[in-house]
Amino acid sequence: MAERKITLEELSQHVKDTDTWMAINGTVWDITGFAGIHPGGPDIIQEYSGRDASEPYNSVHSLKLAENNFEASQRIGILDAEFVADKPRMENTRNPRLENDLPQIDEIINLDDLEAAAEKCLNKRSWAYFSGASNDSFTKADNADFYRKIFLRPRVARAVQDIDTKTKILDDVYDVPIFNAPASLMMLAHPDAEMALAKGFAASGSTIIIPTLSSFSTEEIIEALPAGHPFYFQLYVNPNKAALKKMVDSLCKLRPKAIIVTADLPVFSKREANERYEKRIAKQKRASEPRETTAEKQGGQARSAGVSIDPNLCWSNIKQLKERTGIPVFVKGIQCAEDALQAWKIGCKGIYISNHGGRAADTAQPTILTLAEIRLHYPFILEEMEVFIDGGVRRGSDVLKAICLGAKGVCLGRPFFYALMYGEEGVRYTMQLLKDELETAMQLCGITSLSEAHTGLLNTRELYRDVESPQSLSSKL
Repeated sequence: MAERKITLEELSQHVKDTDTWMAINGTVWDITGFAGIHPGGPDIIQEYSGRDASEPYNSVHSLKLAENNFEASQRIGILDAEFVADKPRMENTRNPRLENDLPQIDEIINLDDLEAAAEKCLNKRSWAYFSGASNDSFTKADNADFYRKIFLRPRVARAVQDIDTKTKILDDVYDVPIFNAPASLMMLAHPDAEMALAKGFAASGSTIIIPTLSSFSTEEIIEALPAGHPFYFQLYVNPNKAALKKMVDSLCKLRPKAIIVTADLPVFSKREANERYEKRIAKQKRASEPRETTAEKQGGQARSAGVSIDPNLCWSNIKQLKERTGIPVFVKGIQCAEDALQAWKIGCKGIYISNHGGRAADTAQPTILTLAEIRLHYPFILEEMEVFIDGGVRRGSDVLKAICLGAKGVCLGRPFFYALMYGEEGVRYTMQLLKDELETAMQLCGITSLSEAHTGLLNTRELYRDVESPQSLSSKL
């Protein structure tokens, strides 16, 4: 039976909260009630209710994501062919996210070069989102700067010709201890987004941490990996119990190696670079609505966070998730030793030390300092749990420093956003840059395997000056 054809005029009549339609790439969907649970917040849904939303949708989502998330019963019909917007061409030869041509990839010799290329070449929306952080960006800067407070103490005459960068996490062996810091809106860097990331990481002997707010569906991303390849899943706990149940039920079937529960962003922080960009765009559109005040803008951000992230997440919820799924659970967003201890107490398999790349609480302590704090006060945690860390890692020597202090996996966020400007090739190239630097740092320090990494290879005197003393640690967990 031929599908019902919907004209733009008919589409425009369905804009009420109790009767909302939207067209996406030629298909008309009944999205009544979706504004309240949309991870990106209700504003964009309300703006495009009764309209063709293909253009904004395609800027951050794959073609199949709507089909995977909406039920068949929500499909109303197809938009009249006369009005169907062109679908994006995924095989385009030039990355549509770029305003200027990229330098040849072999001209990139370190991650600073990659960031410089991103600032010059990405469109303003993408650059504002990727480069920005909370408030004054102090934590973002300190994440990187505090690695400079750690000095290497190389050993010599150690026969270091043959080098091994393998690491073992949850019984899986990876060729390198380097992973992605999971993040949303990766399609703002390249149309292939997480698909390119998954392929690039798998080809480099690592794997992807799939984000909740991915541009592609989880199933699509898994299909991009070799059959049976391990993967991790980062979970935002949704306050909508039905949406959370649907997500958890799906994870139980897909069986990631671990569920990494993000706990450091109960509400959206103030992202000033994003706000400035949004205000410029609003001004250009000459919106008829009165200009929002700062308070109104922050309220909008809080609403956006509230629809997809539970501000009331607590330790009992994380424990229940672990018990319900039978899948290992990591807690992401550990920013002090006390919370690392709490994760250990409720039986989590791992912790992920992170301050959201400086995008959560500004002036939160840098992540490498948190790792040192845990090592000082609860060293057994580093032996009994898997430990991931992100934030400020820009060199292979930074990876080595984190491993020496007790991390098992070292994750990078912004550098892989920037690498994605080149697609899968950029991910592979960046992984090789980091692996080469890691191998060189290991050899220059006199070790040939990461199993030989230890704190004796580091001078951490300056770092530990800033570690919280035992007397100051909270006794209340």
